Formats: sequence, C-alpha cells, structure tokens
Amino acid sequence: MQRNGRFIVILAIMFALVLLATMTSGCGTQIPSGHHGVKYYKFGSGTAMGKIYPEGFQWHFPWNSFFVYQTQIQSHMEELHILSKDGASITLEVSVWYRPIIEHLDSLQVTVGPRYYAVVVMPALRGEARSIVGRYTPEQIYSSKRDEIASEMLKGVKQLVGNKFIFVENIMIRNVILPKNVSEAIDQKLAAEQDAQKMVFLLQKERQEAERKKIEADGIREFNRIVAQGLTESYLKWKGIEATKELATSPNTKVVVIGNPETGLPIILGGQK
Repeated sequence: MQRNGRFIVILAIMFALVLLATMTSGCGTQIPSGHHGVKYYKFGSGTAMGKIYPEGFQWHFPWNSFFVYQTQIQSHMEELHILSKDGASITLEVSVWYRPIIEHLDSLQVTVGPRYYAVVVMPALRGEARSIVGRYTPEQIYSSKRDEIASEMLKGVKQLVGNKFIFVENIMIRNVILPKNVSEAIDQKLAAEQDAQKMVFLLQKERQEAERKKIEADGIREFNRIVAQGLTESYLKWKGIEATKELATSPNTKVVVIGNPETGLPIILGGQK
C-alpha cells in the first residue's frame, strides 16, 4: 500500500508539471529585432490602444496574443502593365520602399491589419501609375522622364497611404519594357538625333576654325602693311650702312665695294676666313 501511495504521488506531480508546462507555454511572445508588437486581449477590450511593444520577450496570459509587425524598411517589386499617352502597352518594373509608422501600429492593426501592403500600398501604386504614366509618350517614359514619373508616383502614393498609418520612403522605376516595334522606333530616333547633334558640333567646329584662320590672315596682312609702310628708301640705306660697318669690323676676310648702284646701297662681297 505504501508503495502504491508513492506511485500515485509521483504520477500526480508529473501530471501537475505537464499541466503547468502546457499552461505556461503560451504565456509569452518573442518580438524579433526590427519588429514591434500590438497586444490583443481575447476576453477583454481587444486591441490594446496607446501602447506599442518593442522587440524582446513579452509576457502575457496564454489566451491573449500579440500581432507582430516588421518596422524596418521593406522593399517590394511590382510589375505594372500600363497604357501610355498614345495607347502603347508598357511594362514598368517598380520597386517600393515602405514601412508601417511605429507609433500608430495599434491604429494600423484596427483599421487595416497585417496585410496592409496588399490592401493599401499596392492598389495606391497601381492607380497612381496608370494615372501618371498615361500622360506621357513611350519615348518620354523610356528615356527622359523616368525620374520625373517616379517622383510624381511617390508624391501621389504618399498622399493616399499617409492617413492609413503607412510611410512610403521611395519609388524607383528599375526597368521600362516597350513593345518591340516601339522600342526599335525610339532607338532609331535617338540614334538620328545623336547623329544630328554630332553634325552640328562638327559644323560649329569648322566655323570656329574658319574664323580662326580669317583672324590669322587679317593679322598677317596688317603686319605686312605696317612693315611695308616702314621700309622707306632712307631706312633701307641706313640699315645697309650698319651692315657694312659690322662686316668691315668683323675678323672674317671680305671685300667691301662702295658704289652707287640702282638701290643706293653698298655692294658687299664676302670671303672666307
């Protein structure tokens, strides 16, 4: 009998431990790094408003629970099929950076819920993309207006989701896919424009070179005119006399004949030393 009593006590202790482990196994929620939580009271007031729980282990009764949200910046890629201004079908590959507003997680939980990207962000992005891209031609979307379109989309989406307790940080158009015939036509047009710009540059360069040569020729002509005016008969005679004097005093062998030729200058016959 004593042995049976001990066995019953051991069984009772084991049962109590199992029951305690079962009851306490749901008495806490681990909130990971970069996440925050909203507490939910199953038999009470529902979502706890006014308190956002940080990362770490949070104790609670097993019948209560936590809704955990990633509050780090998240990135999502969307492939949008849109019609351009002239009706061409265009595919945009767009990246969206977004996150929930931490201090309003309780309101987000009550009004939208954990699927807030699919419920709010994605429809807002698609609607703004259709509205904005429809004002541009395929060429503008493909080349010059991509950043401007992304900026307009970001502004519009922010306005739509701001009162839903969601923050959209950036929208980037990563790729534009056009119909093959449209893409080829745009490439040909861009190539023609580049050739035209190159020709304009070459013509401008030739004009500048012609202007440089004209200025150079004018300078040479003016120099010759000034020199010609200064070469008088008396000046030439004086320079001849100076040259004769220098030759006469130099150590080289020479013959200097002073006469009265037609030019009026001395005749100088040089020799070797």
